[in-house]
Amino acid sequence: MSDHTPSDELTLEADTAARAPAAPVRADWNPRGPSVRRDPLAAYDGMREHCPVALGASGAWTLFSHADVTRAALDDRTFSNAVSRFLQVPNGLDGPTHTAYRAVIERYFTPERVAAVAPAVERVARDLVAELEVPGPVDAVVLGSRFAVRAQCAWLGWPADLEEELLRWMVDNHAATRSRDRARTAEVAHRFDAIIRSLTDARRRAGPDAPDDVTGELVRDRVEGRPLTEEEIVSILRNWTGGDLGSMALCAGIVLTYLADHPDVQAHVRAGLSDRELDAVLDEILRIDDPFVVNRRITTQAVTVGGREIAAGERVFLNWTSANRDPALFTDPDTFDPERNAPYNLVWGIGKHVCPGRPLATLELRLLVRAVLTATTAVEPDPGRPRQRGLPPVGGFTAAPLHLR
Repeated sequence: MSDHTPSDELTLEADTAARAPAAPVRADWNPRGPSVRRDPLAAYDGMREHCPVALGASGAWTLFSHADVTRAALDDRTFSNAVSRFLQVPNGLDGPTHTAYRAVIERYFTPERVAAVAPAVERVARDLVAELEVPGPVDAVVLGSRFAVRAQCAWLGWPADLEEELLRWMVDNHAATRSRDRARTAEVAHRFDAIIRSLTDARRRAGPDAPDDVTGELVRDRVEGRPLTEEEIVSILRNWTGGDLGSMALCAGIVLTYLADHPDVQAHVRAGLSDRELDAVLDEILRIDDPFVVNRRITTQAVTVGGREIAAGERVFLNWTSANRDPALFTDPDTFDPERNAPYNLVWGIGKHVCPGRPLATLELRLLVRAVLTATTAVEPDPGRPRQRGLPPVGGFTAAPLHLR
């Protein structure tokens, strides 16, 4: 659903490998090195302090400071989003073409459309939490994954019996991304496209009898006066679901773990907050530990960033996680202060490619958190089961065991 969150995860490693330089480069850092694998947040904080514009071994640059990331995100003429050899609508497009497709996408995320789907998502959250053992253990990432699949199916009009297949795909997709195996990544991407095409084909065959749902509406939608092509529809649905299923799981893991580790914040949320107040809390938690690590750009012309010369045609990674912890804007990055930090928070991006699906994603996360807190008296850490951090390019946790009281 996003122009910002890592919905290009399907092709990230394949594209990166394909564009790696033929000759070794004098690297400033290793994005997959031991320090990053051991403690990503500390590693990114260190790079931002000592080498805020860094060249990696693959030949790609990474920007770590809030100022540099913001400047690049706002300068879409110099830092192009057309980074993939695969069609990515709208996040892989620039200029007027991006604007035209973006206008189509935004119609699906108006306040009225999001409010209309809220009761269905609320039922999904309530029913899912009712299946949990309370008191008992829960893995917040697993809970978030299942919730993401059910909520997305409810929104898009997809059949409930896709749940297990989509959950298996999410696991395989993360494994393929980490493997850096282009053939494996491509196979996982093709498998997801096949799921999407089966659903769009069914709606075309049904004609006027097709269900009146978001997927059917998209099949009939138009851009600049012409019908969307099959490839464009598949790309949009891949963007809305492929990366964002994993994104919601990551967000749930981060938010529920933070509430477990910070009983004072959990008590504040339990006291009863308005939607606006709770959304601010969620955004601030995600700022402190942003699971959307990077987005890619490619330079269209030579540019100087932080005193480093970057040539035209270079790959650049915007490290949102680091930017959201920059002491230049956030005096103490780990201090929870939603009101003060909100104007600088980049969790949902900035500029023309800011996430259009933010209202729906925020609604989903808000309703899941409320359902969990309503069904419990406390969410606590589980000292008997270790947490597991996601490995780059995936942020957040891959396992976030908690205990429900």
